[in-house]
Amino acid sequence: MKVLIIPEDFRKDQFILKPIFSGLFRAIGKPRAHVKICQAPLLGGVDEAMKSERIEDVVRQHEGMTDIFILCVDRDGDKNRRQGLDRLEEEFGTGRTFLAENAWEELETWLLAGMDLPKDWRWQDVRAEVSVKEKYFNLLAEERGVTDTPDGGRKALGKEAARNIPVIRQKCPEDFDALAQRLATFLNA
Repeated sequence: MKVLIIPEDFRKDQFILKPIFSGLFRAIGKPRAHVKICQAPLLGGVDEAMKSERIEDVVRQHEGMTDIFILCVDRDGDKNRRQGLDRLEEEFGTGRTFLAENAWEELETWLLAGMDLPKDWRWQDVRAEVSVKEKYFNLLAEERGVTDTPDGGRKALGKEAARNIPVIRQKCPEDFDALAQRLATFLNA
């Protein structure tokens, strides 16, 4: 099974998405799923990733080589983001498996959910923060001494977080776990 994860911007997001989705597919009983991150075309942000014509470009380039398409974007405090994702799922889900999810509030939240956080951090505060990257992720990466890489520590921390998929699902029920349940239902149908 070939899975294409479509990030809003692969340059840093790939280091979170690849290990976490590889871990998720193992956790739902599909350890041989080949998870690939879409790098062409570079969407370059959530606004571009939410445009039908941009998603059409991705689907056209990867159709026939992909069994499951998964669009992953940040919610960025936009409570209406899900409606746009539903529209894209409806548009591109005919004749193929196309799922879309928004991380509350940024993809780094999923990564943080799988980590042992500093004792003085409350998960509820991390989960509610719109700027989780700046307020929490960057601090943790600095504390761990992994900020001097081009990915800003996402590769090392993403691999670590991916070992805790059940915890990520538990801490992120509205987004990550909802997507995991939809994937499991599709794969077991």
